Amino acid sequence: MDNNLLGIIISLLFVFCIIGISTILTKKKIISGEVSRKFIHIGVCNWWIIAMIFFDNRYYAAIVPALFVVINYISYKYQVIEAMERDGGKKDLGTVYYAISLLILALFTVGEGNNGYIGALGILTMGYGDGLAAVVGTFKGTKYTLIGENLKSKEGTFTMLVVTFTVITLVLGICTDIAIVGVILYSLGLSIVATLLELFTPHGLDNLTVPIGVSLIYYLVSIFMR
Repeated sequence: MDNNLLGIIISLLFVFCIIGISTILTKKKIISGEVSRKFIHIGVCNWWIIAMIFFDNRYYAAIVPALFVVINYISYKYQVIEAMERDGGKKDLGTVYYAISLLILALFTVGEGNNGYIGALGILTMGYGDGLAAVVGTFKGTKYTLIGENLKSKEGTFTMLVVTFTVITLVLGICTDIAIVGVILYSLGLSIVATLLELFTPHGLDNLTVPIGVSLIYYLVSIFMR
């Protein structure tokens, strides 16, 4: 079987497995609705690793996130996948923006040119950084507001910075031959950018601004540094 087709099958199984596990844990009241959302948020970002392994064609890679743009919007509209939606009255299109980010970065970085790691910088930053920041903020956090109802916590913001720095360091260290000093400088700069984007972007739009912003800034700076 063609690797791209196999990649689509494995991708769908992987994503629905993450959603299924989260749904079961939520129904058994092992985790709360908000933690369930972040479980999916963090888990699904690892799809990018599957994409880098199996897809050598960006259009095949884009099929799965494009499908989930539609699925996530239907779920948002009709509460189809409860484990993926916010509790209570506070609703936003964050899950749809998440899938759009995957779609855009798949089209521009997966496949030809071995630039998948550039997309990984943004997607894994969004998944682990933003996801763990929200979990920490849920259980323990000194709350503050910067824009309207964009409630944050000091502990969550610090978590975002540290986790993002770690993720970017690992991706660049594994996927590039950049010297360690360069890796640290990139990681420090991009983690600050990601944290600021997450802080100041309201209404779930950080699922667009963080991954696309981090990947785009790295790409532009890396061109300038050549």
